[in-house]
Amino acid sequence: MIIENENDIKQLKAIGHICAMALKEMMSQVRPGMTTAELDNIGMEFLKKEGAQSAPIAMYQFPGATCISISPIIAHGIPGDHVLREGELVNIDVSAEMDGYFGDTGASMVVAAHVPEYEKMIAATKSALAKAVQVARAGQPLNLIGRTIQDEAKRNGYGVIYDLTGHGIGRHLHEEPVQVSNFFREKENYILEEGLVIAIEPFLTTGRGRVLEGRDGWSLRTVDKKIAAQFEHTIIVTKDEPIILTI
Repeated sequence: MIIENENDIKQLKAIGHICAMALKEMMSQVRPGMTTAELDNIGMEFLKKEGAQSAPIAMYQFPGATCISISPIIAHGIPGDHVLREGELVNIDVSAEMDGYFGDTGASMVVAAHVPEYEKMIAATKSALAKAVQVARAGQPLNLIGRTIQDEAKRNGYGVIYDLTGHGIGRHLHEEPVQVSNFFREKENYILEEGLVIAIEPFLTTGRGRVLEGRDGWSLRTVDKKIAAQFEHTIIVTKDEPIILTI
């Protein structure tokens, strides 16, 4: 969506903050021995308490309030009876709706352990997101975001996942006119507009950068079963510093 008035900004900030705090609460509760269903319930109860509803359920009848993915699954992981183990690489993605507005955020972490291999990738993915957000300014080409993510991934020795992208957001979870790729698309000629609301979500991996849908019809894992990490923010594009809604 394109911001039309101050109320749009106010409402988007409200749902963005709720998504961010739900993610923070879930990450703080992660521990070995709990199931991903139990972790999902923490997110669902937090959203409910704040007057928001799960976007994956509302929009797509997803079988969980949040997406919880255990590497090599990197997206759309269904919460269930999987018991978290120390040293696992987990991604949590929280998207929600309130009063007709949507927010979306995500982060990757290691369960209760230090795993340098995973932590290095997590740091690189966070850096890619931070740099991509900073170049997302009105008047700049959309593909500058993808170039920035790809360059940061390469600088740190990683590739990107080509099959997964960021997206327009606002009145719906996924909106036109933009698909925010994590790599440079030379023929992409869209110019970022002031007031555009987008979700930027770099996915970095040690592998080929392709994903395969699981038998459950939802979960997406790397085709080569290599590790991957994701971080995500919802932002409003401005002429200067973007407004990060999911801080």
